[in-house]
Amino acid sequence: MPETILIADDDTELCALLGEYLEQEGFAVRFAHNGAKALETAVEPGLDALVLDIMMPRMNGLDVLKALRQQSGLPVVMLTARGDDLDRILGLELGADDYLPKPCNPRELVARLRAVLRRSQGAKGPELIRVDDLQLDPGTREVICANRKLDLTSTEFSVLQALLAHPGMPVNKRDLYLAALGREPVRYDRSIDMHVSNLRRKLGVSCRGENRIETVRGIGYQYRVAAVGRD
Repeated sequence: MPETILIADDDTELCALLGEYLEQEGFAVRFAHNGAKALETAVEPGLDALVLDIMMPRMNGLDVLKALRQQSGLPVVMLTARGDDLDRILGLELGADDYLPKPCNPRELVARLRAVLRRSQGAKGPELIRVDDLQLDPGTREVICANRKLDLTSTEFSVLQALLAHPGMPVNKRDLYLAALGREPVRYDRSIDMHVSNLRRKLGVSCRGENRIETVRGIGYQYRVAAVGRD
């Protein structure tokens, strides 16, 4: 069955254009033209991803995302006004997986969606990773930290998985972009920094009272470790 994408935008002409292109690429498409309808539809079963505009009537996209993240880890690509850094940062802080400035290129949107969907679906038969009191299961895409199951977005999970692939070692930012977002970094893009910030907040400090993810200046990030194990 085709993967189903919900496009939430009050611009009906843009929705029709993007919807037609996505259908040509093999997706099934649904539409919502206000924020309240977008949230109502997004929590229904059968959706694979959401393309969410920020400026919508009845409920803006940021409020939709905030409410959605309390109920669902559905992958979300935000559409933001070109050059509006604040909306982009807020969207990432609230749990968006990626973003595109409007007007967006339909081909690039498809590429972003496919990258997000690959991450959310995970891999087949991978190893369970244990680092200190943290356990990551790539198959189920579940993370347990200090006996707590963490609620991570698909992108946050992929960032953490990329860091844990090299525990205790610096991971270059470019490698994190490729592994977690499926694309090269661009100038002034702080998406990975925002996802790492979200991860730090959700992971909390280690039993040693340290941030679990350390900034390696001029390189990227590394996950601090005391012990590593794999099944």
